[in-house]
Amino acid sequence: MPNRLASETSPYLLQHAENPVDWYPWGDEAFARARSEDKPLLISIGYAACHWCHVMERESFEDPAIAALMNEHFVCVKVDREERPDVDAIYMDAVQAMTGHGGWPLNAFVTPEGNPFWAGTYFPPVSRQQMPSWRDVVASLAQAWHDQRDEIMTAAREIVPRLAGAASLEAGGDEFDPGQLEFAVGILGEVFDRQFGGWGAAPKFPLTSVIEFLLARGERPMALQTLRRMASGGLYDQIGGGFARYSVDARWLVPHFEKMLYDNALLASAYLHAWQITDDPLFRRVCEETLDFAVRELRQDEGGFASSLDADSEGVEGKFYVWTPDQVRAALSSDLAEAAITHFGITEAGNFEGGSTVLTRVTGDPASLSEIKAGLLAARAARVRPALDDKRVCSWNALMISALAEAGAAFGRADYVSAAETCASFIESELRAPDGGVLRVFNRGVAKQPGFLDDYAYLLEAYLTLYEATFDERWFVRATELAEAILTRFHDPERGGFFSTAAEHTGLIARRKDLEDAPIPAGASSACFGLLRLARLTGERRYEDAAVSLIALLHPIAPKHPLAFGHLLRAMDFYAAPVREVALAGADVADLAAVVRRGFFPHVVLAGGGGNAVPLLEGREPVNGEAAAYVCENFTCGLPVTRGEELANLLQ
Repeated sequence: MPNRLASETSPYLLQHAENPVDWYPWGDEAFARARSEDKPLLISIGYAACHWCHVMERESFEDPAIAALMNEHFVCVKVDREERPDVDAIYMDAVQAMTGHGGWPLNAFVTPEGNPFWAGTYFPPVSRQQMPSWRDVVASLAQAWHDQRDEIMTAAREIVPRLAGAASLEAGGDEFDPGQLEFAVGILGEVFDRQFGGWGAAPKFPLTSVIEFLLARGERPMALQTLRRMASGGLYDQIGGGFARYSVDARWLVPHFEKMLYDNALLASAYLHAWQITDDPLFRRVCEETLDFAVRELRQDEGGFASSLDADSEGVEGKFYVWTPDQVRAALSSDLAEAAITHFGITEAGNFEGGSTVLTRVTGDPASLSEIKAGLLAARAARVRPALDDKRVCSWNALMISALAEAGAAFGRADYVSAAETCASFIESELRAPDGGVLRVFNRGVAKQPGFLDDYAYLLEAYLTLYEATFDERWFVRATELAEAILTRFHDPERGGFFSTAAEHTGLIARRKDLEDAPIPAGASSACFGLLRLARLTGERRYEDAAVSLIALLHPIAPKHPLAFGHLLRAMDFYAAPVREVALAGADVADLAAVVRRGFFPHVVLAGGGGNAVPLLEGREPVNGEAAAYVCENFTCGLPVTRGEELANLLQ
């Protein structure tokens, strides 16, 4: 019989709807039962594309005997971390505090008040490799709850203050020194992998925010080498475009094959910026192939984007993506097949499980590359596809809006701009709350869950980018509304910075401030950057003051730990720079706008198209009937120019 998850809309929760475990979704009902029966709760957290989440489900949660043990002693709760990042953040902190590491699946045992007393990640069904079995873990903790209740309750209460993230952090008296940004660059240089690009050992993640910070600073070598190495490795889908979540090795060779919407949106933007800087066709191709992948495989009928593609197909990780020489020869003509085998490094021995090969770019591009890719992509389409998590997450869709809008404007790709506008219209029609705020997720015709800080902040940044790409004032107006909501719902006027949850998010044991920009920007960093950009377009000091309150909190910390604060460092760089405000006046500003959109100008904001919604445009007029560009700093403008080359010179 289906359990309570059968009425949910999350694909991850629905995957568990037939488990013999008596799962509850996160909510008051589960906690009420725990209190009434004086039972602890087991909160199990994961996401649809998580390989080891699937493994633990098959091994343990589908086992009737193990499920009966769980049901007897605990109220069992399943959480999709992508729907409830607030719940995930609290219990991830708990498992890291208790064990020194974290990951998914995340399994936390908590009191009826929600206070964690034990937590771990994956456990096998039988003991192996010094890991206890899941059955033993459940039985031991049930016995401990019976025999050691007082000690458990005391320890659980004591850990709660540690789970509020940075909510208690206060600003010191020191002023932000822009020289700290050079210090951060120096640290990145010290830990940079000069052989393979990137930072850190295996598993290696594409730290896109760090790359973007370096590009904005004009620090090209580390960023560009990393982008080139990632684009040539197995992390990048050489056939269909798009990136996997991370590499299991330090060489970007073998990925963990799940594809996340957020990674691909962020990386598409990074490759766009690398192309704007270098004009290297490789960077443009990777950007376009990544966006094409997202439009082809993740976009849903209404224009929103699904969350992820699973790592597994037919129960095997990576099976959809890997090749043998015989499979290539069966898919292509003999000459194309041999060229493909050479170019992608496909061997009889392989570089992955079972003698298969993860495709990499080991030679220069053959003339027939597009034909090779088309043939292999067509052959791959006949394979069993990885599962799609089709829920639409507001914040991740906002990242894709930004990527599509900026790339479309830079490349002159009207289809990308249109896709960005359609996605934004979807959010406004389906994820706009009755009070003007935003909702977190949409699936199967249902939108739910009040938005978190990252939903508001990413959308603020996205709508500013979409406005700069289209000069459609409705996106600027909506960005201003979101900024006001951020100040009202999330800003901490007492200590500074931003809470990750609004006051209406109830049922949590802590109201957190999540700060780290890894693997994706923190909501606080995004709010900071978005508010700084908006302040330059409006002259509204309140936006800048709220943004600077986060910088005041973290400027002593972020430059010392640049791998964790890439997006905030980018915001700090923007704040410290002489930002130029470009106002375009006239009926036809397309040529002037193209100068700004085609180039990489990380310290520029752009307004145009007339209207009266954008304060930066007030009083700007054409010159002798010609479209004119006003380049300003702090709303003080120089003489207008009417030629594209004149504008380009002013922006250099």
